[in-house]
Amino acid sequence: MNDTSQTAYLAGGCFWGMEELVRQIDGVLETTVGYTGGATQDPTYETVKMGNSGHAESLKIVFDPRRLTYRHLLFEFFRMHNPTTPNRQGNDIGTQYRSAIFYLDEMQKHTAEEVIRTVEASGEWKARLVTEVVPYRAFYRAEEYHQKYLVKHPHGYTCHYVRRMELGE
Repeated sequence: MNDTSQTAYLAGGCFWGMEELVRQIDGVLETTVGYTGGATQDPTYETVKMGNSGHAESLKIVFDPRRLTYRHLLFEFFRMHNPTTPNRQGNDIGTQYRSAIFYLDEMQKHTAEEVIRTVEASGEWKARLVTEVVPYRAFYRAEEYHQKYLVKHPHGYTCHYVRRMELGE
């Protein structure tokens, strides 16, 4: 990480819908969909979709910290997926659709834990958050046909949308 860009790794269900919403956040410079959180090396969509690779469909987000803080990015993350449903987003069910924050350092870990406490205290979600906060190990870029999928297929499937919530930012 440096002064002009930082990186975050987030998982909140199907990466198509997450990517489309994250791309629209002011300060996001680049998004890449892929797989992280598992032990399988060089996973493919075919292995991840079976749910036994340990990987989550996730996003690599490069952002400008002068325009978007990591903290604010996490609040946006909690508006665009349901962090109370273990291994599920809408009709998508399986460990590959879990809610997770993969932190790069102790500052990201601390910020993620603080944001989770704030979101839970807000009462906007009526159930307990199940979002994992785990160390980043590796990110594997998904196949090209998944990148910016909803740009390529504007009427494609997504279960993600931005909720109007007062999360106590």
